[in-house]
Amino acid sequence: MTCRIHFYLLNDHFSQEHADEHNNGEPSELNRLYLWEDEFAIKTKVTKVDSRDYEVYPLQGKNGDAPFTEEIADMRLFYLMDRDAPVAVVGCSEVLLDSYSIQENDDEIVLEAFLKGEEPLANPVTGIYIASRYFPKSLITTE
Repeated sequence: MTCRIHFYLLNDHFSQEHADEHNNGEPSELNRLYLWEDEFAIKTKVTKVDSRDYEVYPLQGKNGDAPFTEEIADMRLFYLMDRDAPVAVVGCSEVLLDSYSIQENDDEIVLEAFLKGEEPLANPVTGIYIASRYFPKSLITTE
């Protein structure tokens, strides 16, 4: 199966009442439901999505020339699986997650995750969203 992933940042200032009064209940340019959306397609075969709460995510990379590994706690991770082996991982800090849904049909799995708009966040890796308060201080530069 193919797999599509959508992360949405909810707009804290969205007013359903205003949408009902002025736009037949729909969001509008001045009353947006989402501030942004990230959409990904996984090209590798995915047969299921395994949601795990309060996991540790190993953030790895290079800071300049120095390699680093930082463990980010309290993450909601979605393991995109082919049978029993993960082919990719996406997720966010638990404090960011408002809700999510996983829909499976004949040939596609769709994961939708809705992030709270009031919580500042960082997106250091495609598909990973970390609440700013949990982002490793050692990786923040002030240049």
